[in-house]
Amino acid sequence: MCSSNKYPKMTKVRPLVTILNVGKIKYESGLALQTYLTKHQPNEPHTDFRNYLVLQEFHPVFTIGIRTKCYTIKDEQRLLKLGADFYRTNRGGLITFHGPGQLVAYPLLHLKQFNPSMRWYVSTLETMVIKTCREMGLNDATTTKDTGIWVKDRKICAIGVHGGRYITTHGIGFNCCTDLKWFDYIVPCGIEGKGVTSLSQELKREVTVEETSRQLVKTFSTVFQCDVQESPKHVSSDLLKLSLKFCSKNP
Repeated sequence: MCSSNKYPKMTKVRPLVTILNVGKIKYESGLALQTYLTKHQPNEPHTDFRNYLVLQEFHPVFTIGIRTKCYTIKDEQRLLKLGADFYRTNRGGLITFHGPGQLVAYPLLHLKQFNPSMRWYVSTLETMVIKTCREMGLNDATTTKDTGIWVKDRKICAIGVHGGRYITTHGIGFNCCTDLKWFDYIVPCGIEGKGVTSLSQELKREVTVEETSRQLVKTFSTVFQCDVQESPKHVSSDLLKLSLKFCSKNP
């Protein structure tokens, strides 16, 4: 009689993701870092790709995705006069704001190590943010027909991603203790008649980017079913310098 246990069951290896916490930087530095980390390593075999989760805050900047929806040079100049930078990017979505008090998280992942589906990826990002909110005491965060994570009709987290050859870039902008007045100058993500909010506003206490980052990393590991390793600050700083040098030579 043949044994059903003749061949041992294969255990799936959990992907490893390196956490880079780079602090408060300019948006162009964040772009350079994600470009360096995704372009400066092999795409195949996919198992050799090193995954990262980059955590950062940006100095004030307005960014536009691939669907510009009539934002003209005149609009750009108007926003620049406010003292913020302005960038057109290859991420999904329309216009949004990044600035101090907002956690910007860029998962740079090879989806073949996780699930080779952008639909799955975006849905998992949404779940990660919702679970992070709940762990921090905010139970009303949810998805709607509009992109992002919402508390009733107020957006608390913007999502704008890009995927190419199974590699993800860009990510989320999670309002922790952001000065929400910046959003008054735009229609966030092109969605009329809706507002914005933050963890601090909803929880009625000061919620820092650092506190949110700690919880988000824990939730990220659980939801994406991966192991994480924190990179020392000096390594993150060195990678940032290398990326700026790399992008200046490879515009």
